[in-house]
Amino acid sequence: MEGLLNPVSTSYKSKDKEEDAILVEVPRASKAITKPTFQASTPEEALEILKNEPDYEALISTLRFLGKSNHDFNITSPSPVASQLVHVLVSETLPNYWNVVYEPEGKNSKGGKQRNNRRLPDLELFLTCLRSVTGLNAILLSLKRHIQLSKETKRAIGGPNVQDILTVLLQALSALLEGDRSVERIWSAIYVSSDPPQKQRTIWNEFLSLVGGGKILGTAAEVEDIVNDLSQKIGEKYWIADGSLYSSWLSRNISYWVNCLPTDSVNGWKCCSELLTKTFRLGYTEKTLNELLKSLLFQSQSDDTRFTKLLSSLPTFEQRNVLYALLQIISKEHLSTTITSKADSSWWKSDAKVVSGAAGLIKSLVNNEESRKTQLLSWLTSSTGACVGEGIAIRRAVVAALAEDKSDMEAVLEKSLLQLGDQLYIKHTPTMQQEVHTQVLLLAAGQVHRKAPLRLSMMMRSGAHLNVVTNRLGSSSPRARFLGMVVGEALSGLVDKGDKKMDFKVDEMSTAEANWYKSLANVSDTIGSADILKSGVVAPSSFKSQPRPSKPVKKPAPFNGSSKIISIEEVDDDEEEEEEESDDDGLVPYAKPYSDPEDSDEDATNIIRDKSTAPVYIRDLITYLRDTDNYDRQKLGLQTAAPLIRRKANFGTEVSSHAEELATLLVGIQDKYDMDDFQDMRLQGMIAILVALPLKMGQWFSKTFFDGDYSISQRASILTTLGLGAREIAGFSEEASSLTSSKPQPVPSFPSKTLPESMHKIYASSPSPAKRELKSTPISTLTTQLANTMIAPMAASLADKATGPNILKTRTFSSRMAVEAQRKKPTTNALAKVVADGFFFPLTGRFFIHLKARSNIVFDPFLLALFLKTIALLLHASGPNNMSLPQMTSEAWDLLLGLRTQATSDVGVLEGLLFVVMVLVEVNSDKRGLVEGYGRQILEMQEWVEGVFGRLQGVGGEEEEKVRVLAAGVLVRIRECVEKYQALLLGDLASF
Repeated sequence: MEGLLNPVSTSYKSKDKEEDAILVEVPRASKAITKPTFQASTPEEALEILKNEPDYEALISTLRFLGKSNHDFNITSPSPVASQLVHVLVSETLPNYWNVVYEPEGKNSKGGKQRNNRRLPDLELFLTCLRSVTGLNAILLSLKRHIQLSKETKRAIGGPNVQDILTVLLQALSALLEGDRSVERIWSAIYVSSDPPQKQRTIWNEFLSLVGGGKILGTAAEVEDIVNDLSQKIGEKYWIADGSLYSSWLSRNISYWVNCLPTDSVNGWKCCSELLTKTFRLGYTEKTLNELLKSLLFQSQSDDTRFTKLLSSLPTFEQRNVLYALLQIISKEHLSTTITSKADSSWWKSDAKVVSGAAGLIKSLVNNEESRKTQLLSWLTSSTGACVGEGIAIRRAVVAALAEDKSDMEAVLEKSLLQLGDQLYIKHTPTMQQEVHTQVLLLAAGQVHRKAPLRLSMMMRSGAHLNVVTNRLGSSSPRARFLGMVVGEALSGLVDKGDKKMDFKVDEMSTAEANWYKSLANVSDTIGSADILKSGVVAPSSFKSQPRPSKPVKKPAPFNGSSKIISIEEVDDDEEEEEEESDDDGLVPYAKPYSDPEDSDEDATNIIRDKSTAPVYIRDLITYLRDTDNYDRQKLGLQTAAPLIRRKANFGTEVSSHAEELATLLVGIQDKYDMDDFQDMRLQGMIAILVALPLKMGQWFSKTFFDGDYSISQRASILTTLGLGAREIAGFSEEASSLTSSKPQPVPSFPSKTLPESMHKIYASSPSPAKRELKSTPISTLTTQLANTMIAPMAASLADKATGPNILKTRTFSSRMAVEAQRKKPTTNALAKVVADGFFFPLTGRFFIHLKARSNIVFDPFLLALFLKTIALLLHASGPNNMSLPQMTSEAWDLLLGLRTQATSDVGVLEGLLFVVMVLVEVNSDKRGLVEGYGRQILEMQEWVEGVFGRLQGVGGEEEEKVRVLAAGVLVRIRECVEKYQALLLGDLASF
């Protein structure tokens, strides 16, 4: 063993010399010798350097070589070597050097501003090598690979730090695309290269798929969610994972690109229009176009030629969508949205300048293109156009923009007359749409009268005009008759003179609304300059919407609350001091301080001494609700919102002036602090606003439900507000308060056999989330109660018939005084006066528009079921004596028959539809009129409900059993009507 290890050499050290230090400094010359810096001269050499873990100086020199454009190789053009280089940069270099290169000094919340970095030149050098389709694909591929690894690490212990790598990749992707020049630089790099045209087109299509197709947005959103899930706290929010911010970034890039493009670049305009078309598919069309308007049309030194050229580059179908969306934006952002109904004939002059500017902008958008002019004419008379629910200013602007061509105005007038006189249109079109088309007809008639009065006289003698008046006068809907009389008197006032003018001599034609409609024929808007819109001027809304009844709406007794000062007494401080001195002449020891839970905190800095007081003014309440960083003020604002609004409802204009702002805050407020009874306090505040201003806020909530950018739960709270608020206005005040107030849960009989509440929610068997949410809403609770109330008499009657003949039964009679004592006193239903204009027609009218547009709002099962139940509650609360019940019944039948397909696929929607049918039959006390007017609908619904009842036979489950009972009740009610008026149905529906 001793011979295995032999010494090679032996060295001796003198003890007189000092011992050398353990760490010896090596001169820089020796370092250069051991590891020389290698300069890459070919792409292959650069690839070798990157693979061998280069230091920072070698990396930067290699990136400078790859970023140069003076050699034949281009890293932005797809090739085998370029793909390998990009792959190495993303998979190896990026995770190692990103935190060195990327050192942000300030946070950036938007995707358009450049970050301030200490190594900005090196960062830009790094991003230049990745700013290509190949680089984007490599980062997305790495993100998807690490997404899969993150799912595996949840089940396995150990592994790489996926969270840090995903964060680095997400930051790199954001930095790669941020700025307004990113898209234009990538497009230039694609088409400036020496690649063949076919390859350039393929690369551009791939870029469109990545940026405009939603791949980047979807992947980034998933990664952000995973990073937040893996971390213990909420991390940074990335604009690239937010659809709204991402669409704004794309819009700014398109605007910059359009401003840089030469007018003769055919390929450039084509590619730009393709990217814009892809951007619309992301679902943020209005936001995208709003950004384009601000950057291309509303800038101080911009002209409209580039925007119209971009619009002309789009396909015809996209041009139509863009034009309609632009009209919607102009109406919301620059024109008055208040629907005026003022008797003064010169009401339109207050915003004539802004309307003229909007007309000039619309005229420039059309730009004498026949296709866009045809689309604009169709917008005025189509079933989904004319900005239903918006103010009349946008319709005035469009009519003024088309008024230069006499034939266009004549075409609009003629088509409007034919449409308004059609009996099917009168019976089945939503009332809001009919009102809008009536306004268009009167505006067009005024323009034709000023340009060609003889032509208007000839059209007055035609059958189309006569059908408008006669068919509408024969309608069962009071609103249809009103619009027919308005058109008749307005057109006759333009053509006829003296005693020949049409005058129906009814009180309805003397109201402020009727005079306002008739004054539309005298509105003469002109085309002006769009510079007034560039300055950001918004049309004043000096006139407010008037309710249709000539008398103010009276609210029921529970809402006539008022405050009164009883007395004011001045207390003298001297008297108080004398009383205290008389009690005890000696020194009085201090009382023992009361126990304050806040004082028990050991840290004195955490004790809050300046406690907030309850707000006493509406403006203070708004300040409290906006203060999202203060828990006490937020909670105090929510607690006092409902009582303060109800107390101030009849005092001045505090509530009416801030109603929309208050409602917006309450609808959009978030439960940041996980408060107890948060939803109940918020809902009570929204109901208080609705009860204070039923007509105005009913229309506002209906519009917000469809047009607002809110979540499903927030939209559900809007429907709950409409349903419960309407029933409170109708006199069911105790019902709304009992459904929204929190009640203590019953104590279980055997606590030892019940898990704690937090654990019980996890392990207890529960239905699907949508059904669980639907069960928990106050609307669903109230629906169940009303359904049981309506079904109980039918069940009792059927059981009574099954027990034998009536002659063998004993009847008990009550005294007359006992019957009178139990009878409720008649009350005025305040809801019946405003339910049509403020609640029902705004909801159904916008629902039909979104249904034709195939909006996601109307096809969500949870929202659709809640919407149907809200419609049923409105019908039930308005009562059988509602003057607008015939028109409401007509729109309800169209709504129900059109939703049968959606109802068969979801139990909640089916329950809501059946409940609406039952309420509709119950609330129409005139069963003969119901059968006579809607016989075909009744028989068709009966046949469909029979099929539903047959399919539910033998199907288990609590929900299915509940729907089956409801279907049975609907069949009983419909069959009662059919059997009683069978002869009437057979005479009219023999061919059914």
